[in-house]
Amino acid sequence: MFNVLSSVYLLNLLSSDSVSMKNMSRPDKNYCNNPNLMYALCPSAETGSIRETFFLNQLRAAKYSITYPKHGDFLINDTSLFDVGGKGKAFCQIKDLPNSYLAVDDIETGIGNCIPLWIFGMTY
Repeated sequence: MFNVLSSVYLLNLLSSDSVSMKNMSRPDKNYCNNPNLMYALCPSAETGSIRETFFLNQLRAAKYSITYPKHGDFLINDTSLFDVGGKGKAFCQIKDLPNSYLAVDDIETGIGNCIPLWIFGMTY
């Protein structure tokens, strides 16, 4: 059923890159296809889930390969690790990992490996 909902663009499914029986039967994480669906289905959706849904939706629309990593939130093209959060988000979860970045909401400009979340809305 998850695959059917994904094929009609209601869900975005996220699995790790490892092949296992668990990944074949269900994804590691599932998201609504976009934040507008979240607001329609649940007006009190959590801000963190909305941020992650936006990020995933924008990069999937730009045809990036996205998997669920052991650390952080998203692994893009098997090279770049992203952790999504708000203005107070720190690098503590991914600080020692190469090619790791923060996608942060509620900031206008980035610095170093901290990128404003709104910029990912311009990926396509």
